Parts: sequence; structure tokens; C-alpha cells
Amino acid sequence: MSMVQNNVPDVENDAQEIDLVELAKRLWGERRFLLKCGGIAVVVGLVVAFSIPKEYSTTVKLAPETSDPSKKMGNLGGLAAMAGINLNTSSGADAISPDLYPDVVGSVPFLLELFPVQVTDEDATLSTSFYEYMDEHQKSAWWSFVLRAPFKLLGVVKDMFSKEKEKDSNELSSFLLTQEQSDVIEDLQERISVSVDKKTLVITVSVQMQDPLISANVTQVVLNNLQSYITSYRTQKAKQDLEFTEKVFSEARESYYKAQRAYAAFEDANKNIISASYRTEQERLKNEMTLTFNVYNTLAQKLEQDKLRVQEQTPVYTVIQPATVPLKAASPKKPLILIGFVFLAIFGAIGYLFIKDLFKPKEENEIGEQYVIVKNNLCGRASTKIVHIVEKDVYIVQAGKTLVELVDGPSLQPNIVYT
Repeated sequence: MSMVQNNVPDVENDAQEIDLVELAKRLWGERRFLLKCGGIAVVVGLVVAFSIPKEYSTTVKLAPETSDPSKKMGNLGGLAAMAGINLNTSSGADAISPDLYPDVVGSVPFLLELFPVQVTDEDATLSTSFYEYMDEHQKSAWWSFVLRAPFKLLGVVKDMFSKEKEKDSNELSSFLLTQEQSDVIEDLQERISVSVDKKTLVITVSVQMQDPLISANVTQVVLNNLQSYITSYRTQKAKQDLEFTEKVFSEARESYYKAQRAYAAFEDANKNIISASYRTEQERLKNEMTLTFNVYNTLAQKLEQDKLRVQEQTPVYTVIQPATVPLKAASPKKPLILIGFVFLAIFGAIGYLFIKDLFKPKEENEIGEQYVIVKNNLCGRASTKIVHIVEKDVYIVQAGKTLVELVDGPSLQPNIVYT
């Protein structure tokens, strides 16, 4: 055996390519194990995918009115101006911000209004209140029953020894909720979502339910309640002013009619009578009738002004995409679940193989490291093919079938090629 010393450049890219080749060979050698793990993952993924209940999602979109509030009245504003009424239109600063719409829909009082709504499933086999549907008619995966069983058992035991008075679940109060009501509220907060496009101000309302018909119906109810809430918020002050004006207007009208009747009765009772006292009383009644008429006339104008202001403050929405019954389930996405399980299984198996190699006996690791060193230094040399490691520091040169024993020093040196 002869040793030829060459200056072999240590190229990092070549080493990385060799490592990748070794990795590929290692995984190819374990292909049966990897395929077995992948097959098991497919079976488990299918079981999980078909165990999760179907969920149907309904989405509606609507655009609020965004025109200048001072121009909303149009012809009504012109008519009011002709009548001498100043509408004093505001800029809409009292309007609720669209950024708060998700918080409004997710609030407890808003969701409590959905509880009494009557819902019917697609098959028309179930007709009940929305609260009972969410509390008693929800499907779950089989493993959820297993996970909840210990907690239910603890709850039963606690109820046996508890003397607390149970609150009627039919009573709706955002101040004091039962545990069942609180659970339904939390579930609805995850199933009902509202988003607002900050550029276009388009409002998107989405509801996800296990029944397609109930999903569409609840979406429409949520949309109507949200519009009512916003309208009530916008017009609350104007409606209060209108109610007060209507009250004082009715009082002023009665006062005017009373003064008018008193003046007419006095004239009828004192015909053909001319005296100082008659003229004084006549002037007093006439002035009182004129005064009450002026108040009545002013309040009549104020009443019309307040009515127009309520109409002005009422927002107008355009439904871009109405609620429709979904035909396909939005979840679970079975292909994604299957692919996810297969990837996890494959990468887990690869990780297991690497960890297994790390905990091999030291002798095996040293021989493996020597094999890598030999291959990195001699791979690609036409005159050398070292492929077998008999034991530590003992190699077989396949080309010449020569047994090489290295007793002292490292197995191979980076700049020495063995031929």
C-alpha cells in the first residue's frame, strides 16, 4: 500500500452536497418505516376528519350611507328652508364608529337578544329557540365526550353536595348569567364575526353554524339587530328631543284652543254691549289668545324640525351580498387535515431516526464518523474505492482487496489519499 499526499481543498459546498446525499440514502434505507408511518397517519387523519362535525358559514355584506350629512335632506331641507325652519344639520360626529361594530356584536346584551329567536333546521325535524339549539343540539367529535367526562362527573358530584339555588336559565340578564348561558355566549362569540373594511367601510357579517338553514337565518337576524342598534344609537338624542317637543306642543295646542274658546264665549255673551270693562276684558282675552297662538305656532315649527332631524340621523344601508343558505360545508377541510397528519408523521419519523442515531453506542458512532471522513476524502478518486469498514480503524480497500490497519493516530488525515 502506498500513500500519496495531495493538497485536497476543503470545499464547504462539496461537503454539504455529500451530506445531503448521505441523508437521502439514509432515508431511502428507512423507506419502509417512513411509508408505514405515512400509512398510519392517513388512517388517523381520515378518522379525525370524518369525526369533526360539519360547519356551514353564511356571510353578508352591506355598505352604510357615507354622503355628507348636511346634504342628506335634499328636497326636505329645501322645503324646511322655505318654511323658515333651520334644520341645523350636524356632521354626524355622534355616529358610532364602525371600528366598534365587532365589539357591539360580541357584547353580552347583543347576543342575549338572539336567545329567544325561533330556529328550524334544514330537515324541518327541529324547531326550537336559538338558545336551546346551541345548548342542547350541538354535535361534537367523539373524543370531546371522553375529555369532558371527568369534568361532568366532578360537576355531578359537586351538585350533589351543593346547596346553591339554581338560576332559571330562561331568565335573561346580562348582569347575572347561568353557567350554561355563559358557555353559549362564549360559543357565539367565536361563531359570529363582524369586520369592517376601513377603506370602503363595507361591513361583513359572518355566522358559522352546524346547520345551513339556521346559519342563514341567524345571520339575517344579526344583521337586522346590528342595523337597529346603530339606528337607535344615531337617533336616540333626536328622538328624545322629538318626544319632548311633541309633549309641549300638545300642551300649547290645548292652551291655545282654551284661550280661543274663552274669547269666543266672551264675545257671544256680550253682544251689543259697549263699556270700558267690556273693552278691557276683550283686549285681555284677545292678547292671551294671540300669545298662546304664537307659542303654538313656534312649537309646530319646532316639531317639524325635530321630525326632519330624526329622518336625517337615521342611517341608510345597502345590502351588497344578502344572506343565502350555504350549499357546502365550510369546515372541516378534510384534505388539509389529511395532509397535515401525513406531514407530521413523516417529519416525526425522520426526527425519530436522527434521535435514534444520536443514542447509538459510541463504537458505532465512531465507525460511522470514520466512514464519513473516508468518503469525504476519497469520494470521486478514480483510483480509490473504500466502501467497507470492518471495525474501528480497520478498512477494506475494495479496489485492491487490501486490509489496512491504522493503529496509532487518527483514522485518516484530510490531506492524505490512500490508494
